Amino acid sequence: MQETRQNRIARLLQKELSLIFQSQTRMMHGVMISVTRARVSPDLSICTAYLSIFPSEKSDEIIHNITKNEKTIRYELGTRVHNQLRIIPELRFFIDDSLDYIERIDELLKK
Repeated sequence: MQETRQNRIARLLQKELSLIFQSQTRMMHGVMISVTRARVSPDLSICTAYLSIFPSEKSDEIIHNITKNEKTIRYELGTRVHNQLRIIPELRFFIDDSLDYIERIDELLKK
């Protein structure tokens, strides 16, 4: 029962975070941020979001800006999901580099 609730909340937070990043990156041309996965702790207090950033050369700079503005993102997330959640979880962001890893393996296999 608890896992079902965790998964539902994780999907909700993933969707809303991706909408927030989509609206924020419209101003930056040539940068795309997508939320590939979101995980919520069992007590629903921490949300870990994995971000895929294109182009990957700017990923360190962008993840630094996102973690710097974490409180603003959490506030905006709270205004979007205040009807569904009582407590807005603390946000943690990590880079999902699985696409870069797949590309590198493809290159090695072609050689």
